[in-house]
Amino acid sequence: MDIVADTADLRGVRSDISSARGLPNRFYTDPDVFEEEKRKIFESGWSCIGFGSDVPDPGCVMPINFLGTPLLAVRGSDERLRVFQNVCRHRGMILVSEKAKLSKLIRCPYHSWSYDLTGALQATPHVGGPDNHSHPAVCKKDLGLFEVRAHEFLGAIFVNLDGAAKPFEEHARTLLQRWHAFNLPLHSGGSLGSVTMDIACNWKLAVENYCESYHLPFIHPGLNSYSKLEDHYHIEQPGEFSGQGSRVYSPVLSRDGQRLPDFAGLGGEWDKKAEYISFFPNVLFGVHRDHTFAMLLQPVDCGRTIERLEIFYAEDVKDDERAQELLANNRDLWRQVFSEDVGVVEGMQRGRHCNRFDGGKFSPVMDGPTHIFHNWVAERFV
Repeated sequence: MDIVADTADLRGVRSDISSARGLPNRFYTDPDVFEEEKRKIFESGWSCIGFGSDVPDPGCVMPINFLGTPLLAVRGSDERLRVFQNVCRHRGMILVSEKAKLSKLIRCPYHSWSYDLTGALQATPHVGGPDNHSHPAVCKKDLGLFEVRAHEFLGAIFVNLDGAAKPFEEHARTLLQRWHAFNLPLHSGGSLGSVTMDIACNWKLAVENYCESYHLPFIHPGLNSYSKLEDHYHIEQPGEFSGQGSRVYSPVLSRDGQRLPDFAGLGGEWDKKAEYISFFPNVLFGVHRDHTFAMLLQPVDCGRTIERLEIFYAEDVKDDERAQELLANNRDLWRQVFSEDVGVVEGMQRGRHCNRFDGGKFSPVMDGPTHIFHNWVAERFV
């Protein structure tokens, strides 16, 4: 089914916010729409698939199944991150099934064809017969792994699966400029900086919820007690990202008043400011004076999403006993905040099965960031 042939109601989504409706129910419940999204949204642009901290050191490899495509993230001996299709060029065998650290070669478990960490084919045992490891018809230089365009930004790994998108630096230029102060080394909090949740909702509902602060007083009473609705502002960049900012950020403290180190050279504007944006399509970023985070939304099907949160710091303090309480407190704070959203996004998912729901009405004052995202999705289907 080609959804393009049935998108007359998307004109209403792309209207001015004062008269616009949200995306139709089928964009959250129809497997055919989900299949179309793979091509129109996730394969054609820059999508998040993981974190640089998944492959922190040279030789680290991690298999990733992204929307049915088997991928392999590799940290080379040159410390560069590369992403390949996780398939041997010989008979299409999956190369790596588990996260690992290799010495030099990626070895196929089927016939032992082996590739170096740059994807180049290095060994073809017995390909020309017993003890004959070469053959004129098998040209190693033409049989390297299929590489996928990849880029690391704020700890997240982005890929462009179809190879046709503009370079990431151009794609993300506005955000790179906005957050240029955070173009610094980031250090993962390790087990004290990671949270994974399996959510019964369409991935878009998680994006929409994160975009706006309108729900803050009702869903996040603890957070709202010190970072109130009126302390927030909208961030709106049509066609790229949207979200919210806070003017009253205060770093997490330990019981004895210690806090984690700030990023160097941020400038006074970040003393109290924090920003949270949905970078379309599927990563949620947060930046603060003392930490950043990225939330990867990995769609499983039209009604299920895996959320992976990774928190990053200015210094590597995860093995510092004095910092353990601070790291744990910060992880638990964000786990609590994101957990409070679960009932909302799952409730909206169930609500999308109501056949009379027409996409909903936007508040022209409070829902601008969400409308920007709906419009961004609609543009890819018209």
